[in-house]
Amino acid sequence: MAEQQSNTNNEKKPETKFATKLIHFGSEIDEHTGASSVPIYQASTFHHHDIFNPPVHDYSRSGNPTRQALEDYIALLEGGVRGFAFASGMAAISTAFLLFSNGDHVIVTEDVYGGTYRLLTTVLSRLGIDSTFVDMTDFEAVKAALKPNTKAVFMETPSNPTLKITDIAEIAVWAKSHELITLLDNTFMTPYHQRPIELGVDIVLHSATKFLGGHSDVLAGLAVAANESLGRRLKQLQNGLGTVLGSQESWLLMRGMKTLKARMEQSEQSARKLAEWLNGHAAVTRVYYPGLADHPRRDVHEKQSKGYGAVVSFDIGDGERAKAVLSRVKLPLVAVSLGAVESILSYPAMMSHAAMPPEVRHERGISDGLLRYSVGLEDIDDLIADLDQALKG
Repeated sequence: MAEQQSNTNNEKKPETKFATKLIHFGSEIDEHTGASSVPIYQASTFHHHDIFNPPVHDYSRSGNPTRQALEDYIALLEGGVRGFAFASGMAAISTAFLLFSNGDHVIVTEDVYGGTYRLLTTVLSRLGIDSTFVDMTDFEAVKAALKPNTKAVFMETPSNPTLKITDIAEIAVWAKSHELITLLDNTFMTPYHQRPIELGVDIVLHSATKFLGGHSDVLAGLAVAANESLGRRLKQLQNGLGTVLGSQESWLLMRGMKTLKARMEQSEQSARKLAEWLNGHAAVTRVYYPGLADHPRRDVHEKQSKGYGAVVSFDIGDGERAKAVLSRVKLPLVAVSLGAVESILSYPAMMSHAAMPPEVRHERGISDGLLRYSVGLEDIDDLIADLDQALKG
């Protein structure tokens, strides 16, 4: 109650640390009943008591109190001005790309998530929005991709699934000098580890299905705008397209987000141990994990992120061996997705990056022998023992 009174008196609250913000984000207590959870407003429309003074919310596509609480929550965590909740991560990314028009050009991380690649190459290309995919670890290559009609730069760092590191601030400064909008998919790191807006990024995107939700039980996407101008434009698109998240899913996502710090810390601790073990395994030809001492541009990652995350990718040489491992593991889910309490072992060639032609995947280092392990909350010794037997066959 003291916090609510402080807001009423327009007193500036002391800045709290991230773990506290996860629990005390402004809507954690229902102001009408004192309930310890944001109510689920299962309503499609809202009564106008006074037609000359319409309510804050009038139709749930345009705005819903439960979804609004979530949108304010992610804006707080990312340090942006406005947040937006969508029906999926791809709905968030698709909506953000529709800021651009026929004849526009965007520069994109080359080993981007397969769904984003598919959107750019099969949907937006038909609308006249052109893309150039570049290795963003090479700043000169990024600069060389600039065209007179370039409007934006889309980053994914660490990238999916080879965990390449882009220097966020370097790209953001350059992009601003050319009046380009910067977008960044922050799914792997979450705002707990990495806050791109503080590094100059304009729009941050999440597949909230992953680490933010954390329990493999909700499909959701989030976007955060760094300024009011972009916020207004994203709101217009969200409302116009109707790609919104429902109230039930908004509530589930908020519940999952409250434990983000605890889950990320435990999963990362285990991921580091798994990466080090894989790095010494005779059956593994290469390990991708920013926490390894020899990971390319680890110093850049440490400059802009507070942790290494919970995703480890590793190559075991060829597709047949990879498929054999997938058939032998007992503990992780063999599934699409990541970022859950249960570990998930994925096969990018047939799952997350199936939309990429084989030759394109191989050019980006996504081989037929590559596996991606999202480390959950199981005992890491059990996960390692299970993977060891799978690798030995």
